[in-house]
Amino acid sequence: MIVLLPVGPDDRALDACLGALEAATPAATPVWLADDAQSGPRVQAVIEHWLSHTRLRADYTRRERAIGEVAHLDEMLRACGDADVAVLSAQSQPLPGWLRQLQACLARDAAIASATPWSNAGEAAAWPRLGEVNPLPVDPERMATACAAMPPVHPELPAGICHGVVLRGSARRRAGGLDAASYGSWYAALIDLSLRMAGLGWRNVLCETAFVARDGEGAPADGDMDALATRWPAWHARLAQFLMRDPLREAREQLRDSYDRTPVAAPQRELFAEQLQKQGEDKV
Repeated sequence: MIVLLPVGPDDRALDACLGALEAATPAATPVWLADDAQSGPRVQAVIEHWLSHTRLRADYTRRERAIGEVAHLDEMLRACGDADVAVLSAQSQPLPGWLRQLQACLARDAAIASATPWSNAGEAAAWPRLGEVNPLPVDPERMATACAAMPPVHPELPAGICHGVVLRGSARRRAGGLDAASYGSWYAALIDLSLRMAGLGWRNVLCETAFVARDGEGAPADGDMDALATRWPAWHARLAQFLMRDPLREAREQLRDSYDRTPVAAPQRELFAEQLQKQGEDKV
């Protein structure tokens, strides 16, 4: 599986993301950092340093001229053909085991088109409180272990969520890829793609055995919500009903219980947790 990471202009967020990615992902995993002419000198320095030290099989590309977030990501996805991919936000910080758990989720059911992990800022997949931007995990190792102990039920989500998501290549291509003509943000384009894949019989699910942290939620571009409402008139009501009915309440409570039962991480791992928390505080 290929990890796709669209590069943004925030050097501190990218540095935190790459550090977490390095620590949480198996060596030699293919990773593609793609830059839609967004990076400045500080971002370039972060990338160059990381590329010279990473254990991952990483590539970096940069366009001379920007073509837009959605068009750029669609270009990346099309270059991957039928391969399954994990798209990770440059503002995210994956926890240990994240990719292996997402791969296992996709393998359990051939009908799964997208698998989204828990996140502190994951909207419908948020933990511990639904629909809120919760604090970053204070103990990433403990959180990852608690998630891995969850039963892999993989309940339905309204759509994939942009902090981190795995997409099945065959489902993505059958649905036609991202609609760069209608949406300006990956946030909205992913919702549209998820709904098209669901319309063809695939599922968009929660991978409750994985966690990807993020400082804040994704956001639509101007006009994106109107475009979604025009194409999918029932979308906003469907999302509102999901948030009100809260079908993941039991799963969140199970994760809380699993977290409480998980031993505190060893002292040397607490330093990593403190650094992750500090990075979040620095962003506020």
